[in-house]
Amino acid sequence: MAENSQMVNWDNIFLNSKTFQERKPTKWAFLEEFFVKDFYEKLYETYPKKDDSWFVESSNDKSAYRKWWAGKKNGDHFASDVEDPNFSKSWNEFYHYLFSDEFLSNIRKFSGVPVNKTKFVTFMLLTRGGYQLPHIHNVGPNTLILMFYFSKNWKKGDPGGTYVTPEEDESKMIFEPYNLDNSVMIFHDGPHAGHGVRYIEKDVERRAVQIYLEKYSPEEGWSAYPIKRELREI
Repeated sequence: MAENSQMVNWDNIFLNSKTFQERKPTKWAFLEEFFVKDFYEKLYETYPKKDDSWFVESSNDKSAYRKWWAGKKNGDHFASDVEDPNFSKSWNEFYHYLFSDEFLSNIRKFSGVPVNKTKFVTFMLLTRGGYQLPHIHNVGPNTLILMFYFSKNWKKGDPGGTYVTPEEDESKMIFEPYNLDNSVMIFHDGPHAGHGVRYIEKDVERRAVQIYLEKYSPEEGWSAYPIKRELREI
């Protein structure tokens, strides 16, 4: 396995911690050079090719392709720390790292949000005609959404990056990234954590990986969907 210090530029990331934590009405950050260059190039070169194994997600509010680690089993795609031989050695190394104490503690240090477990890992590919309308999850204060990008030579002004809006309204957009090469958008979920993707008209591929981190305990479950406990009469 690659040494962790050869994966992520943590020193660079921590430089943006104060900005992230002080943003209002919601916390967000766009970070460039997230991965160490050599490791990023390995991920970029082995990003999974679009084929029949991708799930087509098409509805009134979105059009995209998704691919889950180890497949989508029984309708449950919560992430678990397992090998998947369908992906490269570098992708398996990064995937395992997402479950490590180092990764999670560094994200807590950066964000100030008490996440302690990786919940979802999804490859997300957008091509011509791809989009996602602005939306807000607002499932609770202990969730982070990270969108990693793996697309080189994106043109400034072109849609494809996940934009930030404090409302479910694209016209209220306050930021849209254009450097989609070794970068990441990070959102702290909440009532103003709106985001979406403008309609893509060019024949391009916006390659990304979406990761949800959340607070979890065996007794209470995920903070967004706590375990329901029945009240019993004594």
